[in-house]
Amino acid sequence: MPELYQVYQKLLNLHGPQGWWPTGGKYSGKTNLTESDKVEICVGAILAQNTTWKNVERTLSTLQQDNMLSLQAISKVSGKTLSEMILSSGYHNQKSRKLQLFAKHVLAKHGTCSKFLNQPSEILRPELLSLWGIGPETADSIILYAAQKPVFVIDTYTRRIVENLELVPPETPYDLLQQQFEQQLPKNTHLFKEFHALIVKHAKVCCKKNHVVGKNCILSKTFIS
Repeated sequence: MPELYQVYQKLLNLHGPQGWWPTGGKYSGKTNLTESDKVEICVGAILAQNTTWKNVERTLSTLQQDNMLSLQAISKVSGKTLSEMILSSGYHNQKSRKLQLFAKHVLAKHGTCSKFLNQPSEILRPELLSLWGIGPETADSIILYAAQKPVFVIDTYTRRIVENLELVPPETPYDLLQQQFEQQLPKNTHLFKEFHALIVKHAKVCCKKNHVVGKNCILSKTFIS
């Protein structure tokens, strides 16, 4: 679908590179990730469910300050204590359980986050989805940003923009919408990261929840007659 690449180019020209995923509070876009970086991204992806990134940043900062941003620490702390530490991310009791299940699974089966993420995507994704509380969007965020493998993340912002621009039918299932992106874009990890980040940026800045785009929006001018 040439339109999707056009959307990417328009958004990149408008907003510039986003440098996702942030680690250590910085949007550096670095690709040489440490074990700590990978853990932080995985934890952040789980915490990001149903909340804003500002809330996640506060939670990550708290975990970092208390030396809790490691699989070992998360797996050993009491659920109640962890729940209190991640209060700012919302749904803290559920997310506490999700984080501990994730940490314990990775440590027991793989030993390190790096070894876990080093698996081929066709093995890694089903394993992630088998864990309680991890759905397609969270799994794909981990695969794209932590494992750095080319899988396109479909979130609410992505769906909003492409449906409003009538590039896909309304309520297209997650896997089919993802397939559209992956088949009709160059399969490139960097491009997938930037495109996903640019969509989120644009949706927050220009696209309200119940509207296509503002009348001066670059996408409106290009794709909507």
